[in-house]
Amino acid sequence: MTEMQSKGGGPKERLGRAMEALDRLVNWERRDRTADMGRSLDPVRDLLERMGQPHELVQVVHVSGTKGKGSVCSLVAAALSAAGVRTGCYTSPHVERVTERVCVDGVEVKEEQLAQAIERALELRSRAVEEMTPAASSTWFDLFTAAALQVFKEAGCDWVVLECGLGGRLDSTNVADGEVCVLTNVDLEHTSVLGNTPRAIAEEKAAILPEGGVLVVGRGEDDSALTAVAKETAAARGGRVSFIEERAGTSFAEHNARVARAALKEVEARGGPAAAELLSDRVIDEARLPARAERFLLSDRPVVLDGGHVASSVSGLLAELAQEERYAGSCDVVLALGREKDAEAVLKAMRGRVDRVHCTTSHGGPLATGEELAQLGRELGIEARDAGTACEALEAALSGGASWVLVLGSFYLAGELRPLLMELAQDPCSPSSQTSSSPTPS
Repeated sequence: MTEMQSKGGGPKERLGRAMEALDRLVNWERRDRTADMGRSLDPVRDLLERMGQPHELVQVVHVSGTKGKGSVCSLVAAALSAAGVRTGCYTSPHVERVTERVCVDGVEVKEEQLAQAIERALELRSRAVEEMTPAASSTWFDLFTAAALQVFKEAGCDWVVLECGLGGRLDSTNVADGEVCVLTNVDLEHTSVLGNTPRAIAEEKAAILPEGGVLVVGRGEDDSALTAVAKETAAARGGRVSFIEERAGTSFAEHNARVARAALKEVEARGGPAAAELLSDRVIDEARLPARAERFLLSDRPVVLDGGHVASSVSGLLAELAQEERYAGSCDVVLALGREKDAEAVLKAMRGRVDRVHCTTSHGGPLATGEELAQLGRELGIEARDAGTACEALEAALSGGASWVLVLGSFYLAGELRPLLMELAQDPCSPSSQTSSSPTPS
């Protein structure tokens, strides 16, 4: 029995203690990402070797990209489960509960099981410290990834769908070779770490492709840097690249489903189950993740919750929502953004399309202050104000007289406000909405 187990309490308390110990390690999700992060796969490789190489006992679909990768992961995993295959799904970040990150056949890992896996990873890291091997410098994400893979091993998963946390080449998940790899898209993000050009970022994300692998690209073949990098990477590794034919007027949800189906067809081509046709409307609805264009109705006022934090995502979401009558009127935005995000580009994407921006922050991560965002917004000619706390910003937006409200920019913000929105919601989402707003356990 470990020291954390011996302290007593239920599964929630045990997981809480495990997470407290994990939180003492370097956690780049809660810190500014910089060029001197010192990323390496050596620590997680050492950790997994001590753990018995759980990632080598499963077949993997590996997904990278700037946006949509979590949704694609969830859709692929849901279809594989529908085909009767025991399937694990690892995504990040979570919105409300850390157990959201680790699911088997669509069900979140039990708190006690996750706690046990984290305790095991922490114990192995401690041994590495004593023996001065690479796992001694493993990070929060290294250990959590190893713990998730251990959970999938114990659950008897045949397939696992892994979402990259940051980039691809040096992301902790890249210890696993994907039978099928997916690159959803590329945008300028995390430029201090991944590079400041589309080509540099594409090279980092496409690097998940193993020797002889297949890379599904979530856009059409064109003259972009993404296309060039995908082809070059596949050629260098003796692999193959498959591009998605893009269709005008396709929603984010529809496009993600098309990317998932393309990946599932490649799974089948490599001896996996025939699951692409099982991605029905029902399966898609059940696979929707929180805070991805999630709709609520508060006293007849539509509210949309989205974690999008790059300009192209914001612009696309606003354009998509504008096609629906209920979102055609005036809009107030509740906005929080990470310090490393391109706040100017995000605000410009909203200029002329929203009425007011209520700027806030969240205690969860490395976010800009509300005043910093508000000042920048005003400089760009946007009616923006520092609205205080997240709850105060939401209250101000709801009382501002706009036809609908958009909560945007940060999964930390989404995690803080989603429970309140669930409590206040008048009706569940319509079947056509992008995510379900049915209550979830806290």
